[in-house]
Amino acid sequence: MNVSRSRELMERATRVIPGGVNSPVRAFGSVGGDARFIAEASGATVTDVDGNTYVDYVASWGAILHGHAHPAIVDAVRTAAGRGTSFGAPTEAELLLAERICARVASVEMVRLVSSGTEATMSALRLARGATGRDRIVKLDGCYHGHADALLAAAGSGVATLGIPGTLGVPAPAVADTIVAPYNDLGAIERAFEDHPGQIAAVVLEPIAGNMGFIEPVDGYLAGVRAACDANGALLVIDEVMTGFRVAAGGAQERLGVRADLTTFGKVIGHGLPVGAYAGRRDLMAQVAPSGGVYQAGTLSGNPLATAAGLAALELIEADPGLYARLESRARVLVDGLTDAARRLGIPLVGGAAGGMWGLFFAEHAPRDRAAASRADHERYARFFHALLEEGVYLAPSGYEAAFITAAHDDACIERTLDAGRRALERVG
Repeated sequence: MNVSRSRELMERATRVIPGGVNSPVRAFGSVGGDARFIAEASGATVTDVDGNTYVDYVASWGAILHGHAHPAIVDAVRTAAGRGTSFGAPTEAELLLAERICARVASVEMVRLVSSGTEATMSALRLARGATGRDRIVKLDGCYHGHADALLAAAGSGVATLGIPGTLGVPAPAVADTIVAPYNDLGAIERAFEDHPGQIAAVVLEPIAGNMGFIEPVDGYLAGVRAACDANGALLVIDEVMTGFRVAAGGAQERLGVRADLTTFGKVIGHGLPVGAYAGRRDLMAQVAPSGGVYQAGTLSGNPLATAAGLAALELIEADPGLYARLESRARVLVDGLTDAARRLGIPLVGGAAGGMWGLFFAEHAPRDRAAASRADHERYARFFHALLEEGVYLAPSGYEAAFITAAHDDACIERTLDAGRRALERVG
């Protein structure tokens, strides 16, 4: 496969952009080889600058629910752009998008739009601290909530512990109030509350993890976290930046039967344009400026292009009541087909799916936390990734990322992928 143009662009990019990329995972550091520079996309496929076309399962990390360059979304953005790209003043589209989010997610009564998922979660936790008068937060090892300082903390030795910085540039005091607990370990959450009575403002989590690979919560876990928060006067912040409108029409909260106090959104509500939101109970959201004393602002918040795309995306969801069942059915055909092919070859491979979100691990058993995910065979994943890439299938360039299908992935796409996957598994061995 010719990738000479991508290679040339990366060489140039490394001279003016750190690592040649504007978000680290794009650099293929986890899997090696040449990152692909994408020139265009349509439906279920992306095409790189060398003219290679791939069935795309990255889907802008879940943002593309309806397929690339969907005509309704392109038309909505084009029309909005013709009216002006940014005003720094209220627009009707912001109101309409907020109303649609409130109508779809049972726990949401008010919404504040921002420009990214990172900004949404950072702001939600500021609100949680302001509303409770407490400083500490609990996050889960392996859940990613953006690059705000307080959330870049690493776990310690498999038990709840005060956070330590997970990156250079984050001073220890910035994460001193962050407690890190293993995912799917309710006892660790309960111990955190016991060890820090009256001090924890919120627990923040991904309801279905997508940033340590695709990992679902075990039965009773989310209900237990909800109960622990209620018993200790803390808020539950559910990060649905990835799962919101991805795994069900009402997000993971609808699918899993859990209620957040505050929820963060992104991805699908902009369908590829930069937007995010934090949302929740009226009494909490009313404490955000200018209504209350918790300050947060943004010139581009509620950008008219992003809100136009988001409205079009949610309207397409409303017009297709069978969307999520169809997405999940195809995702499960894909996962089952690949794991069955691997089993026949004696290769340990496990996977799962929820709505249009899915993932694989080269492991004997499905991981339930980051530590188990790290024990999967990521070297084999890298070989599988490149074998599939050669076959014209584009997975996430890391075994620690979930994959996604869109409404444009029809049965032919799935069958093409399964054929490619079988050949790739034979090569990987």
